[in-house]
Amino acid sequence: MANYTLHTFKHNLDNSTGCCAAIGFFDGVHRGHCYLIEQVKAEAARRGLMPIVITFEEHPRLALSQTRYWPELLTTNAQKLQLLAQTGLAACAMLHFDHTMSMLTSREFMELVLKKELNVQCLLIGYDHHFGSDLSAGYKDYVKYGKELGIDVLRERPFDTDELRISSSATRRFLTGGNVEMARACLGRPYQLEGSVVEGRHAGSLMGYPTANLRPDCAEQLVPGRGVYAARAEIDGFRYKAMVNIGWRPTLDNGSDQTIEAHLLDYDGGDLYGHHLKLSFYRRVRDEHRFDSIEALQKQLAIDADVVRAMLDDVNS
Repeated sequence: MANYTLHTFKHNLDNSTGCCAAIGFFDGVHRGHCYLIEQVKAEAARRGLMPIVITFEEHPRLALSQTRYWPELLTTNAQKLQLLAQTGLAACAMLHFDHTMSMLTSREFMELVLKKELNVQCLLIGYDHHFGSDLSAGYKDYVKYGKELGIDVLRERPFDTDELRISSSATRRFLTGGNVEMARACLGRPYQLEGSVVEGRHAGSLMGYPTANLRPDCAEQLVPGRGVYAARAEIDGFRYKAMVNIGWRPTLDNGSDQTIEAHLLDYDGGDLYGHHLKLSFYRRVRDEHRFDSIEALQKQLAIDADVVRAMLDDVNS
């Protein structure tokens, strides 16, 4: 029996007629994923089936890697489920991918997990998607096995955009390079980090720019490349424009201790230690630099704050 959790997004679900499903890690739930999900919903409606996606609690490479694989995630599981719920799916089956599951061939996975556990009647396969321990198997094999098991296997229509190949890997590359605007184009929304506000070194307060230092909820979530960003911050039910610095604070000799510091523009409350903070990244302002003096850094921060205001005024939130 497969180890999984079925997260339902709608009440009074009836799976007696079966599911129409797609399989994937769905990291980021980007525009390509959403296009596939729309096809799952349309095919499910045509056949009178329940539209679902099948994903994994942990990245499958964690079970397959001989050494500790450290994924750079675009979304936590909680974020992923929240985003999937917004697509109009009926449910998400989240599998616990362990060594036993990793040994299943594609046919065994289709029979034991898809057919027997989840009652999948129709399966949409992504243009480059593979599953099962028999790595040489592909779409034609899945169609063959499906006919034997009573699962219709269909290939998804490709998602075409103007010169932009959307994938989770491409989104990660954009974020690593600090290009949060291109990441936003892939995701269809701003990239987000959220977590708790922790105490820092108070250097920002001494310069007149107090910051909320973010410790992400998920240590495995990707942090954008070092630099200064225009972002929106959500905390205690309120939203603020935010100037966010990610990096080592070279002017302050912070060493290699990377920090995520958000200065909330127009916030005049007290300290925020222990509060939950969500940052949505819209634009990159500049690279991180070492300045000749604290005074020079203060002047640049004043310029950055004005740039952030202008950037966010120009962005539809």
